[in-house]
Amino acid sequence: MLLPRTVFALLVAALLPLAASALELDDVAREGELRFLAQRPDPGAYWYSSQVDIGPESLETGVISLNTCHHALDPNRRVVVAFNPQRVQHIEIASTQGVGRAWVDGHRVELADVQRGGQVCIALRSRALERLPGSDRWRLYAGPLMRRYLDGYLPMQAQLSFRWPAGLLQVASTAPAAQPGVKVDAQRDGLAMDIVFAGRMSATIELERGTR
Repeated sequence: MLLPRTVFALLVAALLPLAASALELDDVAREGELRFLAQRPDPGAYWYSSQVDIGPESLETGVISLNTCHHALDPNRRVVVAFNPQRVQHIEIASTQGVGRAWVDGHRVELADVQRGGQVCIALRSRALERLPGSDRWRLYAGPLMRRYLDGYLPMQAQLSFRWPAGLLQVASTAPAAQPGVKVDAQRDGLAMDIVFAGRMSATIELERGTR
């Protein structure tokens, strides 16, 4: 389930009765469909957050630090969070709540006996910052992010944060771009994206050298 270019990816299996939530069948995205949602139909349900820290040395080595959390997990016997094995350098489980057991297996974090509302936070280092050939631009990928339900996808929220020393970098572009369901806030010292969607979503962030 990993894309070759993926920087950090996750797969969350959500196999719960639809009647247990406030959702209707129309809220489920079909395979191959991606919808951005101006308003979430199930507030308080599963959401994902990540914080990427980029330092001056990252521009040379490509290595960034990432802290990511999966909040308000759906009840499940088994959940797998997978990262690109060609890029990840170190993974550790920072904290868990409402999870029977959690362990690191190679490039994966596996959870067993997850209770409704459970949470796991993971810290890692990854060679994730790609310099574009012949330029002072760099690229990051996030995803694919998804909340699986049978052969479709339930709505979810992703809060992505990127930090760097003020003036080191500036945002050249983001995909998805700002639109209903996608908030983008670029500053001199970082970028925040808040995305509400249903489907399988990957984000791309292009950065260029800033002016100090």
